[in-house]
Amino acid sequence: MATITLKGNEIHTMGTVPAVGSQAPDFELVDGKLANKSLRDFAGKKKLLSIVPSLDTPVCALSTKKFNDQAKSRADTVMLMISADLPFAQGRFCAAEGATNVVPLSMMRSRKFAKDYGVLIEDGPLAGITARAIVVLDRNDKVLHSELVPEIAQEPNYEAALKALG
Repeated sequence: MATITLKGNEIHTMGTVPAVGSQAPDFELVDGKLANKSLRDFAGKKKLLSIVPSLDTPVCALSTKKFNDQAKSRADTVMLMISADLPFAQGRFCAAEGATNVVPLSMMRSRKFAKDYGVLIEDGPLAGITARAIVVLDRNDKVLHSELVPEIAQEPNYEAALKALG
């Protein structure tokens, strides 16, 4: 369990984010066409997992747009925006914001991903969705960088995440 804050108030997550050097847990998330997606679907590419509570919040929207801009120049990398939002809402957000270089994925069918990646919020007003985190994986799904953002209303460390991608 990790302790983070939401506007200064302590809340807790289940587990811990994957450690640098570990093998990333596989997952099953849902894309905009309601198809299940796993790490295998992105084999051979580096992966940046931007895990956010909801794309429909200012900080989540900002980080998605920043990673979308970075994805334009990184053909060897897929940037996955993972949230509890329904795929339809994710699609509307990405269309409205021109976020065509990132891949939104939803936890709509299961919270297993959030538990396996140590980001499921256990208590407080956001219980049941994810904390904000970044996990960067190499082409073989080895963790190169992980960050559980200590305050949900805070942006992640973009520089460290992008540096880990090389």
